[in-house]
Amino acid sequence: MKWSVDPWLTVCYLFASSLSLLILTSISPDRVGQQAFMFILGFILYLYISSQDGEVYKTFAPIGYVMALILLLSTLIFGETIRGSTRWILLGGFQFQAGELSKPLLVLSLAYSLYHFPLNSLKNFGINLLLFLLPAFLIFRQPDLGTALVISSIFAVQLFVAGLPWWFFGLVGSITAVFWRYLPRLLHSYQLERLTTFIDPYRDPLGSGYNVIQSVIAVGSGGLLGKGLGHGTQSHLRFLPERHTDFIFASLAEELGLIGSLLVIFCLGALLYRLLYLATHAQSRFSRFVYLGSFGYLAFQTFVNIGMNIGVAPVTGVTLPLISYGGSSILATAITLGIVSSLARTKPEASLLQIR
Repeated sequence: MKWSVDPWLTVCYLFASSLSLLILTSISPDRVGQQAFMFILGFILYLYISSQDGEVYKTFAPIGYVMALILLLSTLIFGETIRGSTRWILLGGFQFQAGELSKPLLVLSLAYSLYHFPLNSLKNFGINLLLFLLPAFLIFRQPDLGTALVISSIFAVQLFVAGLPWWFFGLVGSITAVFWRYLPRLLHSYQLERLTTFIDPYRDPLGSGYNVIQSVIAVGSGGLLGKGLGHGTQSHLRFLPERHTDFIFASLAEELGLIGSLLVIFCLGALLYRLLYLATHAQSRFSRFVYLGSFGYLAFQTFVNIGMNIGVAPVTGVTLPLISYGGSSILATAITLGIVSSLARTKPEASLLQIR
């Protein structure tokens, strides 16, 4: 089989990385070098993973699940606590986030579980649910609500595609509504503060609502064409917190305006469209689960990150794929796209590992 990469995914990766480096050059030039290195490393990983036969990843999926659990457990035991959360591991001077790297591993392993344990019995449903709850609990314990919600979105989309009946989602919604008042007991105080701030950020404009208010101001002040690179007041005067990570979309919107914002949205939208297209043309159930698990992962982060930047979603700390600063997030996305590209070119009947 002649090796090739998916051109659509490749163009989206390169274009999004260029936009990221462009805005970082303006708002945080000291981070451009590291971000460029991670994009190059991510692209090399993407090319290598794409070159492998897709059936390899079906074989690797159980190992990937164990690796994800080891990464998450290691974070709780050996991780560095920053701002009250234990999410990062220091290794050789490099700080990586295990929760990010677990996302592609869980996309694969949860797809494998649903493939081998179809939802035709209560037992199989329990197996799939348990395999999801173990890593979700470890992530929630860090605590990292944003990543826990991303993992939940991956599993929810895969469950739906696997044939889980509509009444189950209705049942979950009803149970959630009944026990809604007990939800605050499961969340930390800062997480509750984020939810109340989302409802009314001006209740505490200099405290919990400050980030959202400054982000909305930055987006609105950009206008159609933006203030120009290097001329964003919210980011350069440090009014906008986390201007290079959680709120990089607001920084970009202020300096590049509506045009720059639409470029980001169209690029990530094209990426998500490609995943949906591949899912509708998938030649195996396993591939379809992987495509749509990847879609759930990237779509959730895209919608929530942009939503919180414009004040229509709670601040959850999720990054904007391929745009936000952060090596772990870039590598996780590159690995995910590499797996998707590999599966897209691998035909089941031509697989090297297929046993007839």
